[in-house]
Amino acid sequence: MNLKTVIRAAASVSVLAMSATTVFAQTDLNALYEAAKAEGQLTVIALPHDWCGYGAVIDGFKAKYAGITVNELNPDAGSGDELEAIRANKDNKGPQAPDVIDVGLAFGPQAQAEGLLQPYKVSTWDEIPADVKDADGHWYADYYGVMAFGINTDIIKTLPTDWADLLKAEYKNAVALTGDPRVSNQAILALMSAGMSKGAKPGTESGEKGLEFFAELNKAGNFVPVTGKSGTLAQGQTPIIAAWDYNLLAWRDSLAGNPPMEVVIPSSASLAGVYVQAISAYAPHPNAAKLWMEYLYSDEGQLGWLKGYCHPARFNAMSAAGKIPADVLAKLPPAEAYAKAVFPTVADQEANKAAVTGGWDSVVGANVQ
Repeated sequence: MNLKTVIRAAASVSVLAMSATTVFAQTDLNALYEAAKAEGQLTVIALPHDWCGYGAVIDGFKAKYAGITVNELNPDAGSGDELEAIRANKDNKGPQAPDVIDVGLAFGPQAQAEGLLQPYKVSTWDEIPADVKDADGHWYADYYGVMAFGINTDIIKTLPTDWADLLKAEYKNAVALTGDPRVSNQAILALMSAGMSKGAKPGTESGEKGLEFFAELNKAGNFVPVTGKSGTLAQGQTPIIAAWDYNLLAWRDSLAGNPPMEVVIPSSASLAGVYVQAISAYAPHPNAAKLWMEYLYSDEGQLGWLKGYCHPARFNAMSAAGKIPADVLAKLPPAEAYAKAVFPTVADQEANKAAVTGGWDSVVGANVQ
């Protein structure tokens, strides 16, 4: 992922009549706000408040843009569930139809190919790296993190440092994923990380090797087929969870030592996962969706994600411009934790996803609930 500053091109576009299909000048946020306020609502999906600081981000949006209600659907949904919510509500303008989605990188092109997305370029478009966005604005990177282990150290006394350690007998009934690997992007990429730790290249090979690893883990009795969350970690039901570092760091903060928790980045395979934002082609509130995008990619929105331990898409550009407060940077893991991170391409992620989703039942056979 080439996070670099790109010189923004100046553009001047006239504001058209207020309608669901209005194209706004990138600089006329007041007109966009008025149109969004007339719609009165924004419907989001799959945004847990402890994921990337989304709780504070949503609160910030509501405070800045009074008069727009944020309707939050299924915070624990996976990327596949988000696409299904669009498909299932194509003709529904009610509260179950999402306006916007936040999905794993491989799901962006898939949704675009299905015609599920509408294009929109935010004002800060040129500071989003070209290799992690659709050139026409159907989807674009929002943030990234690296795969890690969250560990309840009240229960686990010897910390695993890599995926291979998780096969040891001392971790029986201990290891979990954050969702069903057939639909959850985070779980799918956990398998990619596990596969890469076995020497596999990102893509089909990492998916197949990741399946082999989890089949071994399941056979050993170490895999717990329960959706891992901060609560299940704290209760000891899933004392080791493979998840994005930003989720685990947020859980650690919220648990505040009860129980104590450590976050470990696997030593052999530092896998970075990029997520992308997009607007539904069937959004009931398209102007509110565009205003939400403008907020997320503003300095305020990007810093909101960073405070939630996610590296936002404009991180390098904002850093070069001196826009990131020192106290925010000081709370992040050391830079060397990200220096060796591998950023799989869209094609790599799509191939890995196909291998994992297609082979989980036959190779691993565990029903994650």
